Amino acid sequence: MDTVGAKNNLKIEVTNKQILSIALPITISILIPQLNMLINSIFLGQVSKTALGNAGITGVFYLIFAVAGSGLNNAIQSVFSKNAGSGNHQKFTIILTQGIRIALQFAIIGILFTWIVAPFIMRSVADAQSYPQEMYFLKIRILGLPFLYLFQMGNAFLIASLNSKYLMIGFICEALVNVIFDYLLIFGHAGFPTMGFNGAAVASVIAEFTGVIVVLIVLHFSGIKNKYNLLKSFAFNKEINTQILKISAPLVAQYVLSVTTWLVFFLLLEGRGENAKAISNVMRNVFGLAGIFVWAFASTCNNMVSNLMGQSREAEILPAIKKITLWSIFFCTIPLILLNIFPNLFFTMFGQNKLFVAEGIAVIRMVSLGMLFMSIANVWLNGVTGTGKTKTNLAIEIVAITFYLLYTLYFTKMHYISLAIAWSNEFVYWSITFIMSFLYLRSGKWKTKIMENE
Repeated sequence: MDTVGAKNNLKIEVTNKQILSIALPITISILIPQLNMLINSIFLGQVSKTALGNAGITGVFYLIFAVAGSGLNNAIQSVFSKNAGSGNHQKFTIILTQGIRIALQFAIIGILFTWIVAPFIMRSVADAQSYPQEMYFLKIRILGLPFLYLFQMGNAFLIASLNSKYLMIGFICEALVNVIFDYLLIFGHAGFPTMGFNGAAVASVIAEFTGVIVVLIVLHFSGIKNKYNLLKSFAFNKEINTQILKISAPLVAQYVLSVTTWLVFFLLLEGRGENAKAISNVMRNVFGLAGIFVWAFASTCNNMVSNLMGQSREAEILPAIKKITLWSIFFCTIPLILLNIFPNLFFTMFGQNKLFVAEGIAVIRMVSLGMLFMSIANVWLNGVTGTGKTKTNLAIEIVAITFYLLYTLYFTKMHYISLAIAWSNEFVYWSITFIMSFLYLRSGKWKTKIMENE
C-alpha cells in the first residue's frame, strides 16, 4: 500500500498480498483502543475485583462511541480512496477538514449525552453500589472522545494517501503513554495522586491526546501536510459533508446497535456478583484483542466487494469472500489457541484468586467457540454490506440481535445456569448472522443485473 507507483491505480485484485495489504493497517488502527482497555483492566485488577468488574460496564459504554467513530472513519476512508483513485488529490485537504468538523460534532454529542442523559439511564439499570463509581469514571473517560476521533481521522488519511507505514508511530506512542500514566495515576507513584479506578480514565484521555499530537507531528515532519496543503481551511463544504454523512450513517448505526446490545448483556450480569462482572470484563478484552483481526478482515471484505462491484466483476466476489474468511479464521485462531493453552497465565495478569481463574477458564472456552464463528460470520456480513444492499444488512443485524437478546435474557435472568452458558449468546448471534448472510449472498439477488430488474 505504500508504493508510490500504486497511487493512481487503486483497483483491487483478489490476491493474498492484496488482502493482507488492506487488512494489516486496519488491524493496527483497531488495536489502539482495545490495547488501552486491556492495559486499564490489568492495572485495575491489581486495585480490586470491584474496580475490574466496573471497568466492564464503563468500557463497553465508551466502546459504543468509539465504534461510532470507526463508522465515520470508514466512511471518510472511502471518500479519501475514491478521490485518490480518480486523481483528485487536491480534495484531500477539504475531505480531511470536513471530516474533522463532523468528528468534533459527533464527539460533542457523545460528551453531552454522557454528562446529561447517561446518568438517568445508568442509575435505573446499574447496580446501586457501583453506579457512582461507574458514572464518575465515564464523565472523565468520555473527554477523550474528540482525541480518539481525530486520531482515527489521521489514520484514515495516512492509509488513503498510501502512507500507512506511519500508523505504527502513533500506535506505539499512545500505548506507551497509556501504560505509564496508568501506573502513575492508578497507584499514585512518583508523586502523582492515587486516583485508583478514575486514574485509568485520566490515563486513557492523556494517551488519546498524545496520539493526536503524534499524528500532527508525523504529518508535518514527513512533508505530507505541505504536499497536500492540509489543514489550511475549515470552512463548511456542503457537498463533501453530505457525501461523508450519507456513507457513514448506516455504518455508525450498525456498529452502535451491535455494541449497545453488548452493554445490555453486561448490565444484565450486574446482579450476578463481582466475579461474573470481573470475568466478563476480562472476556471483553479477549474479544477486543482476538477480534481485531476479525474486524480488520471484515472491513477488508467490505472494501474488496465494493471495489469488485464497481469493476463489474461480480463473479469473483464469492471466491474473494471465501479467501478472506480463511485469513480471518487463521489470524483469529492463533491468539485463541494461546489463550486456551495458557489460560492460567492470562488470568493471573489481572491479579485475581484461584476461584476466579477456575470459573474464568470455562468461560474462555465458550468465548473461543463464539469467536471462531465470529471470524467467519463477520466477514460474510460485511460482504453483504459491500454489495450496497444496506437494508438487507440491517435486517440481518436486527434478526440476529433479537435472538441474541431473548437468549441472553433467558440465561441471565430467567434461567441462569452459569456464566459460561450466559456467554454462549455469542455463538447464537454469530451463527444466525452467518446463516442469513451466506444464504443471501449465495442467492445472487445482490448482483447488478438482478438489481437493475428490481
